[in-house]
Amino acid sequence: MEVQIRPADRPGDLGWMVWQHGEVYAETLGWDSSFEALVARIVTDHAEAPDSPRRAAWVAELDGRRVGCVLCVPSADEPATAVLRILLVTPDARGHGVGSALVDACVRHARAAGCTAVTLWTNDVLASARRIYEAAGFELVGSEPHHSFGHDLVGQHWRLDLAD
Repeated sequence: MEVQIRPADRPGDLGWMVWQHGEVYAETLGWDSSFEALVARIVTDHAEAPDSPRRAAWVAELDGRRVGCVLCVPSADEPATAVLRILLVTPDARGHGVGSALVDACVRHARAAGCTAVTLWTNDVLASARRIYEAAGFELVGSEPHHSFGHDLVGQHWRLDLAD
């Protein structure tokens, strides 16, 4: 099976992102529907935002079926920084390099768009994602406990500097 990364520009792609986040995180971590609502807001913000060379979205496919996604959005706080958002790989597609391919697509895009850094926020319970971020060169720059999605979690801020 070969991973195909393509722009998330087909009908159903954005809805699939929200649906899969809701289902996968409920099934694997017991997160409540507030997480799906957060993802819906992130996807809606992405879809309604003005065009920007720093904004992009991808879907990963294996054998022609969607199995992953990620967004790259401009940072609201740092104009030269991109933010990696809503990385997801469905459980049945894990172990095929899907997550790494999606993160690589986001980082390549940010670099080509002239960004000087890529940041992201995640939770410490997402160990597989953290390993992907570390392998791509991201560094943990901060963490804080919070109660979200029906659970006590530890949020983490990661950063990748894109200096040549």
